Amino acid sequence: MVNSPGQTDATSESVGLLISLLVRYPEVASINYEPKTHALKFTFILKEVLSPERLRQLERRFAECLEALAYLTKRKCRLASLEASVHENLTFLEVRRDMASLTEEEISLLIGLLRQEFGNSLVREQNDPTLEEELLAEEDLISHMLENVREKVPDKRLIAFREEGKVLVFANRNRL
Repeated sequence: MVNSPGQTDATSESVGLLISLLVRYPEVASINYEPKTHALKFTFILKEVLSPERLRQLERRFAECLEALAYLTKRKCRLASLEASVHENLTFLEVRRDMASLTEEEISLLIGLLRQEFGNSLVREQNDPTLEEELLAEEDLISHMLENVREKVPDKRLIAFREEGKVLVFANRNRL
């Protein structure tokens, strides 16, 4: 099946967004784009097992941060969830957000919250310190790409993750 030019552009823009997010935020282990819900799922890994109480505290702080940001920006979100699963001695945090209201500022806020809460327990890829200025320039690019992706919705499920210092993105037409 051949994609229409508009659909190819939507997929390319979305792939570019996922790559930029993973490059800019080394704490993000993977990102999934879900076409059914038009949402992004960010996955983070912690080198500890969260207790149910600590997870509830994180959920409260996450909700408070989103509410405060929504109040300040006058932008409401349709979908915001935080879930955790434990595998061996690791906790996988999954944050789902709708693309319609997601902003780069919110992503930065979320990363800041996780850094503050978990410090060195938050798994992150090491970046070359000389690249930090370039990474900050990515924020403007991410904001621009988020706006573009809102207008052009890809019909493919996208999965982006890191492996051995590289960012890999896979597209799947089947909506799982």
